[in-house]
Amino acid sequence: MKINRFETTFGNRPLIVEIGEVAKQTNASALIHYGGTSVLSVVVNKNEMSSGDFFPLMVLYQEKLYAAGKIPGGFLKREGRPTDHETLISRLIDRPIRPLFPEGFKNDVQIINTVLSSDPSCPPEMVALMGSSLVLELSDLPFLGPVSGVHLGMINNEYVINPTEEEILTSVLDLTIAGTSEALNMVEASANELSEEVMLDALKYGHSIIKGLNDFQNEIVSKLGKDKKEYEMFVLNSEIENEVLKFIGTSLVDAVAIEEKLERYNKIDEIKTLTLNHFKDRPFFKIIDEISVYDYKKEAEFLKHVGATLDKVVTNEVRRLITKDKIRPDGRKTDEIRPLASRVGLLQRTHGSSLFTRGQTQALGTVTLGGLGEGKIIDDIRDEDNKRFMLHYNFPQFSVGETGRYGAPGRREIGHGALGEKAIIPVLPSEDEFPYTIRVVSEVLESNGSSSQATICAASMALMNAGVPIKGAVAGIAMGLIMEGDDYTILTDIQGMEDHEGDMDFKVAGTKDGITALQMDIKILGITDEIFKEALTQAKAARLQILDHMNSVISEVAEEMSPYAPKVKLIKINPDKIRDVIGAGGKIITQIIEDNDNVKIDIEQDGRVFIMHQDTKVINKVKEIILNLVRVPEVGKIYEGKVVRIENFGAFVELWEGQEGLVHVSKLSKERVEKVTDVVNLGDLILVKCIKIDEKGRVDLSRKDALEEN
Repeated sequence: MKINRFETTFGNRPLIVEIGEVAKQTNASALIHYGGTSVLSVVVNKNEMSSGDFFPLMVLYQEKLYAAGKIPGGFLKREGRPTDHETLISRLIDRPIRPLFPEGFKNDVQIINTVLSSDPSCPPEMVALMGSSLVLELSDLPFLGPVSGVHLGMINNEYVINPTEEEILTSVLDLTIAGTSEALNMVEASANELSEEVMLDALKYGHSIIKGLNDFQNEIVSKLGKDKKEYEMFVLNSEIENEVLKFIGTSLVDAVAIEEKLERYNKIDEIKTLTLNHFKDRPFFKIIDEISVYDYKKEAEFLKHVGATLDKVVTNEVRRLITKDKIRPDGRKTDEIRPLASRVGLLQRTHGSSLFTRGQTQALGTVTLGGLGEGKIIDDIRDEDNKRFMLHYNFPQFSVGETGRYGAPGRREIGHGALGEKAIIPVLPSEDEFPYTIRVVSEVLESNGSSSQATICAASMALMNAGVPIKGAVAGIAMGLIMEGDDYTILTDIQGMEDHEGDMDFKVAGTKDGITALQMDIKILGITDEIFKEALTQAKAARLQILDHMNSVISEVAEEMSPYAPKVKLIKINPDKIRDVIGAGGKIITQIIEDNDNVKIDIEQDGRVFIMHQDTKVINKVKEIILNLVRVPEVGKIYEGKVVRIENFGAFVELWEGQEGLVHVSKLSKERVEKVTDVVNLGDLILVKCIKIDEKGRVDLSRKDALEEN
């Protein structure tokens, strides 16, 4: 068995591709080693064209916990449903690959990337993206690649290629881009309020890395690539197209021009239904053994061409109106934002709330604050094990006036939530400044384009309403693109139809000072630096306009938190004393919690203790209990203590709860003392000086020395 081996470097780390040994029953496979990380990428497909009207591509990224030497948690002790991270990386790989299949290709294709070994210093995500492209290039499938990706950080104004988790923590930029050698076709980023100029420079630098990886793929394919097979493509039947166009006349074109969304969509659906029913009445029969049998397959194929013709009319008219007549479906100018309306504090019992409306898109944002121990536990191959901030995005079907599935969040909901998190995280206070776990939930109540960016606006205002001291308000805007040849039109605040029929969905979020998040997906092969620059400039103007609106609704972080939000106090203790607070088997801390109305106590390994309760009095009481548990008497210091026990040889004095010391009878007074009770009695408060602490921690006190100093 011959193993073909190819080597290069990627971010100053060895990148090795092995082909020919594993997964040989696939269309193409590659085992890729990146330092100590190993990823298996494969592609399989069906040879016949799908009967559906879409391209059935599935991209899967999966991490095996054995890759990091971990055993899965939970009862089953095996990998289960995809984690959010796996889902997001699957989407990230899909987005730059999908547009590079030729139009009309409808065969079932599955690309599977499996992380078999994980080296924390060599992240696997971009290896899986390159591997997906490479196996497509090696296969006999039609693919207009190669495409590669790179993850960039920026530390001390220097770019870091494929930064580790530790490096990302100190980086002002977290940028992932992908593209062909000619142009970028996917961008995903979070940033610490960086300028548009800095972001453009980073995109250019990243593209130079991508070109090198694409050259490496081309080298491999030139030696091992299969001949491309002639697959059947879906081509619109011109006779059916002409029949449909004759039947509908200008009705569908006229419907596209209706400004109100639901009225427009209802009219379009009405015309489509009428047309499909008209052509469905045709007799689709075939003769089998001299018997006339209804040919359902022929009917489905015919109606597929009817539906495709109707979709083509809508697409062409939307694009023509924008590029030629400069008219958008709802009548706006190309750089015009839809009407804005917002308010905050509309929900009494949540810790913070807001409602953001932009045209026919509306998001309800809520904030819930909890203890640091309530953060999300991460159980995957990464070192990160807890997540303090969460933004969850929900998209119910009623938001678009439809019925539909309700259940676990899908890829889109997880992706939009993650984008919102990226936009908000750069403005959040540190854990020490605001020791809470923060959960934001966006309920999309109405949608006609860019509900993810409405979510960011709603989240920002809800956080301010909740009293979370964010560094600045964050707003988001979605930009679109219609491109015909070299002519293009950039659209601000795209609605659903412009997104569906356009060539780009470019989301930009940030504060007044700079960008905090970017996401770009395109349906064409790529876009130029000039278009990037123009889109960013136009997006900045829109973002500032939205921020002005948000500022008119809530301009400052609320001074007081909701009365229903828990209060938190942070104290610091010597890490060596943590065991004194917890106690054997957690006995002491459990007792404190039970005795104080189930107060929440989170203790970090560095000695930080977070006490959380809705009643400040309870917090202060627990604070004193914990401080008393870890306090150590200082030799030479004078304390006021309470006499709690009397013996013939002296009196025991409680300096504070849990800490006693002995005043020997000889140290009770300046004069000779016959009986201890001649000087002190139970319950007396007396001044004592700490004169000694022995190796067992026993404390010797002196009333006589305290009196002499006073």
